[in-house]
Amino acid sequence: MSLAGCRGDALRRLAEMPFLDRLELAAVSGWSRGAVYQAVSGLEQGGMAQAIPHATPLVSPTRRYCLTAAGLGRLAESEGVSPQQLSAHRPVSSSWRRILLERLDAVAVIYRVAAALSDAAHPLGFRWYRAASPDAGIQLPGGRTLAVVRMGNAADRTAFAKRLWRLSQETRPGAALLLVSDEVRLRQAARLLDALPLLGFLALEGDAARAGAGSPVWRGPPGSAPLSLREVVALVNPFGELPAEAAPRPEPIGANLDLEAAGNAPPSFLLPALLKPSEKRALDLLFDWPWLAPDHLGALMGVGQARLHQVLERLIGLGLAAKPVDGNRRLLALTDVGLALASRRDRSSVGVARRRWSVSSLDPQAPSGWRNVSGSRSRQLLRNLEHTQAVHRFLAALAIQSPGRGWRITQLDPPRRATRFFRHDGRLHSVRPDAFGVLQRDGRNHPFFLEWERRAVRPSTMAARIAPYLRYFATNHPLDDHGAQPMVLVVFDDELPATHFLRVAGMEMRRAGVAVPLWVSHRGFLEHAGPLGAAWQSQDAWEPAYAFGPLVAH
Repeated sequence: MSLAGCRGDALRRLAEMPFLDRLELAAVSGWSRGAVYQAVSGLEQGGMAQAIPHATPLVSPTRRYCLTAAGLGRLAESEGVSPQQLSAHRPVSSSWRRILLERLDAVAVIYRVAAALSDAAHPLGFRWYRAASPDAGIQLPGGRTLAVVRMGNAADRTAFAKRLWRLSQETRPGAALLLVSDEVRLRQAARLLDALPLLGFLALEGDAARAGAGSPVWRGPPGSAPLSLREVVALVNPFGELPAEAAPRPEPIGANLDLEAAGNAPPSFLLPALLKPSEKRALDLLFDWPWLAPDHLGALMGVGQARLHQVLERLIGLGLAAKPVDGNRRLLALTDVGLALASRRDRSSVGVARRRWSVSSLDPQAPSGWRNVSGSRSRQLLRNLEHTQAVHRFLAALAIQSPGRGWRITQLDPPRRATRFFRHDGRLHSVRPDAFGVLQRDGRNHPFFLEWERRAVRPSTMAARIAPYLRYFATNHPLDDHGAQPMVLVVFDDELPATHFLRVAGMEMRRAGVAVPLWVSHRGFLEHAGPLGAAWQSQDAWEPAYAFGPLVAH
């Protein structure tokens, strides 16, 4: 085949799959890398394609390509239609371009999956969805179909469950590929799939972004071994169909992108292309932990003051983060623009995010303070700021101490993702910790719940605090949720209530006949030894001991 043929195919592919990079384009088209590089270079030099930079914490820096107005005009001419008519069947309109740019971090991971899949089944058909349950649909040879569904950090668990349910009730695909951000959510999604008439395969988003067609990173039906995409393709139901969306009316095609002209005030849909991975990491942390002190954010990011200043200057300058003042304290939180950016990336409701987490003022003329914060949950966190900052301080100390002791933090979840629902004695219950985390060392995961307790000062309230965990650990859910028994870490401000709580919790465990892997500490112990030091007491260790195990020489 000629270079002209490769160039024409590249035009068609970039109209069907805007913002592919050259390696992904080579994979899905079947052309050699050399031919694709030459073809794309020719399109770029001829003004028919343009590149935008892109990188995320999961995807290495690359250049992603889309067609310009001239490129779309050339494609329309070759197909005998108008440029506007192209938008009826391909995502090339201005509105489609905006949607894909807003979801660009998710788009990049899904394209990596499609590129790996091309090595297992070729050729592929591909389509994006605006509002249907899947993020994307893939047509395999022989008419088999795959729906790709991603659950990002900002996605609401209930909304995601509804998306899966709708997918199972629609014209059901041959199988679904589910991408999730962490192991706990993967297990939750697997349980959702078990209850639905839908064949699904799950993978951690980071694994899927890096894996090839032969890498066994996909989880199939319960009891099956990890699968590769080649094995997944062989199991796809041949009778499935992808959901249909109403064909949009012809729309104006997307204008050429000009990142340099955007300057310091770019439109919000360009921000995923303009932000660096460290800046996106900071955005995710501020979405999870509103009202972070700058030092705590730096610790969680693992960066020094100079780099932290650069990141914050950039985010604040772009209007994504702010430093609201509470008394003499300047704390960090996302603006409404930042909340919208995270929500649109993960196909989550912007309105819900703002109602819950906005830090904008209810009344610009009123004094600052928790009563004047518009977001219901951010208002609650600010109202209990001492407790909020105590949790942040613990997590920051854990992040600082972990590398030197041979530990790696693989997961830190805020309360909304740390909550666990379960059934016990026929009723629905929950545990609602202040945080959940997973530490890893020597290939083993060590999950934990964190409760920073300030109100349980009487035996009755102490018993009430341990009761949800007694119910939880009386079931198989702890192991099902995490693959290992999580510890329950409870921290008090003072030593006396910590000692009393340990005694009361021991009595309640003996009464219920349930063992909770409980460790108790107080602020004084933690300030001296740190979360990974000998700062914890348990039923078996009333003297200060290591909850996570002592320092191991490496």
